[in-house]
Amino acid sequence: MAVFSRCLSARASAALNPATAFAYIIRDLSASSSSSSSTFNSGSDLKSSSVLVQNPLHLNGGPEGRNVQWVFLGCPGVGKGTYASRLSNLLGLPHIATGDLVRDELTSSGPLASQLKEIVNQGKLVSDEIIINLLSKRLEAGEAKGESGFILDGFPRTIRQAEILEEVTDIDLVINLKLREEALLAKCLGRRICSECGGNYNVASIDIKAENGSPGMYMAPLLPPPQCSSKLITRADDTEEVVKERLRIYNEMTQPVEEFYRCRGKLLEFDLPGGIPESWPKLLRALNLEDHEDKRSAAA
Repeated sequence: MAVFSRCLSARASAALNPATAFAYIIRDLSASSSSSSSTFNSGSDLKSSSVLVQNPLHLNGGPEGRNVQWVFLGCPGVGKGTYASRLSNLLGLPHIATGDLVRDELTSSGPLASQLKEIVNQGKLVSDEIIINLLSKRLEAGEAKGESGFILDGFPRTIRQAEILEEVTDIDLVINLKLREEALLAKCLGRRICSECGGNYNVASIDIKAENGSPGMYMAPLLPPPQCSSKLITRADDTEEVVKERLRIYNEMTQPVEEFYRCRGKLLEFDLPGGIPESWPKLLRALNLEDHEDKRSAAA
């Protein structure tokens, strides 16, 4: 906790921005020999007093005149990137996906590339130090361009990361996307990427029949345009074995983060009822938002 107290003290005295505060933490993490991931203990990890967000959907800026700072939680493959990207476009906020930061680093010739490749291909979680380092660089680049506010996707994934983020900046709202596991597995195995343009698609057609009181669910495939059809590739980590391992790790380490934010009054739980056409309007209603462009497209 020394890392957190030093960061909090610096933040209070020097009004550090998130990128600078992360830089302090990276330095401490680099010097620390502690484990890169923590386990959750409800008796100790949730001792902090709850902080209720009185108006988490106030989009005219935070308490310091900034734009909103939101986080997306959810199992791998649930659609965090899809819905975070849509909200990013709607609200004019940067969408920062730590998964994309890792993949960008993987394709680079940087010193982390080989280390990250082994971690990702085994379906393991990337260490706090690496993730925070990549996130810090992205925030610094955004601040240099005048960005304000953000939608985080893929961070935090552990209680330790949530604690670090809480000491660095104020998160206004945490959106927790949920999807039944059989649909999740099918979605992950159906993911495809165009090797030329980098577009993300999904070839899975998910049709779950209603039974035993559970509603049915249909999710249409997200097929590529003709020019991309012959260039589709599968991510190296999208095998059934790796996907199941990612879900196991998520259940073990990340679900407690939901409770971390729930006790602070910042968690919005949202069960995806189906694909984008069914889910997007309902998510907007849950957030008290409207997508006028989407309405015009539907009316056309």
